[in-house]
Amino acid sequence: MLLSDHNDDRPSRYASPDQLRIGLYVYVDLPWFLHPFTLSRFRISSEEQIAQMRELKLDRIRYDPERSEPLPAELASAAPAEADEPAAPPAGQTEQSLVPSDPAVAGKEARAQRLREHRRAALQTEKAFVKATGIMHRLTRNILQRPKETLQEVEGLVDQMATVFLDRSDVSLHVMGEKCGGEEAYFHGLNVAILSMMLAKSLELSAEEARILGTGALLHDIGQISIPDRVLRKDPGAYTRPERELYASHVEYGARVGKQLALAPEALAILAQHHEMADGSGYPRGLALEAIAPLARVVSLANTYDRLCNPVMPNQAMTPHEALSFIFARRKDKFDVHILQLMIRALGVYPPGSIVKLSDDTIAMVISVNPQKALRPWVLVYNAGVQKHEALILDLDHEPGVSIAKTLRPALLPPAVYAYLSPRKRITYFFDSDPPLSGERA
Repeated sequence: MLLSDHNDDRPSRYASPDQLRIGLYVYVDLPWFLHPFTLSRFRISSEEQIAQMRELKLDRIRYDPERSEPLPAELASAAPAEADEPAAPPAGQTEQSLVPSDPAVAGKEARAQRLREHRRAALQTEKAFVKATGIMHRLTRNILQRPKETLQEVEGLVDQMATVFLDRSDVSLHVMGEKCGGEEAYFHGLNVAILSMMLAKSLELSAEEARILGTGALLHDIGQISIPDRVLRKDPGAYTRPERELYASHVEYGARVGKQLALAPEALAILAQHHEMADGSGYPRGLALEAIAPLARVVSLANTYDRLCNPVMPNQAMTPHEALSFIFARRKDKFDVHILQLMIRALGVYPPGSIVKLSDDTIAMVISVNPQKALRPWVLVYNAGVQKHEALILDLDHEPGVSIAKTLRPALLPPAVYAYLSPRKRITYFFDSDPPLSGERA
C-alpha cells in the first residue's frame, strides 16, 4: 500500500510511552499545532524525540510494526487494538486561538506564521507571472504591427529578470498553479527565458550579456508565427516530411524577424541556433558545439528541457525529474556539458513540479526551489486529515529531519492523493523577486 493515514485498513497497534524506542514508526494523533514535530508520523531517530513524545502525556501512541526497525521485542507479539479518533483541540479553541505552553510547539506556531507569509508571497508571484504571460501574449500578437512598443515591454521584463538573477542570492523558482493557466505557447517562451536566466550568475555573465540572453530566450520561437496552428498543434512524431520542413523553417524566419527588430548579434544567434546540437545533429545548419554561440547553447538546453516537460501531446510529458535524468543519461552529448551541470545544480534532483516520497513515506509535491540550495526545496505535503487549501508546506532547508527518498510518477498516485496535490499538466515557472521573508533564508 502506497500511503498510510488515519484511514489505513491495517489494524492499529499501540505502545505505551515507556515502550517508545528508537526505530519505532509512530503516529502522533493530535492536531499538528499541538505537537512539536514537523510531521504527524515518523520513525523515531533520537532520545530527544522520545522525550518530546512522552511530554505530550498521551496514554498510548499508535505505531506501525511494518515500518519500525527493529520492532522492540515487547511489541512484536502485541495484538492489534481498536483505533481511536485523532485527538481534537480543547472545546472552543482553534488553531489560531490556541496558545501552546510547550516552547517547541510555540516554535511550530512561528513556523506556521512563516508559512502564511510564504503563501502570501506566492500569491504575489502568481500575479507577477500572469503579468508576464500577458507580455508574451502581446508579443506574439503585436511584434510585427507594433515592434517598438512590444520590444520595450520585452526588455522591461528582461531587465527585471536580470536584476533578480544577477543581484540576489536568495531567488526562489516556483511552479505555478493551474489557475494561472493560459495558452502553452506563451508559457514556453517564458519558461525558457526563466530557466536560461537562472544560470546567468553561475555563467558569470555581465548585466548586458544577461539581458541579451533573456531577450533571445523570450523571442527564440518568434518565427513560429509563420507556422499554421494545424502544424504547431500536431504530434511532431506524426509530421509528414513537408510538415517537418515547414516547422523547421521557423528558425530562419525568426532570425529574419530579429534582424527587423535590430536585435544584438548575440540575440540573433539565439534565434538562429536554438535547435542546434553539440553533436552536430541539430538544425538548420548542423553546427557542432564550438560553432554554436555560447548564449545559444544555454537556450538550446532550456528549450529541450521544457519541451520534454511540456510537449505538444500532454500524454508524452516527462516529469521534471525524468526530463533532467533523460537529458543527462541519454542526451548529454547534445549539449554543453558545463551548462547542463549548472542546470542540474540549480534545479536540483527534484525540480519544481516533481512528486516525491519523503523519508517518512509521506507524499508531497515540490513547489519551489532555491537554486543555491536545490536539494532542500519547499514541498506541499499530502495529509488526508488537513483540508487541501490549508495543506502543510515544508521548507526542507529548515527541516533537517526530513528528506526526499525518491520521486513518483503522478499517474501512479491513488486518486485521492492526485486530487489533493493536483500535479500540473503543464509545468510553468516563475521566480520570487521579493525581499526575503522574516525568519527565512538570509
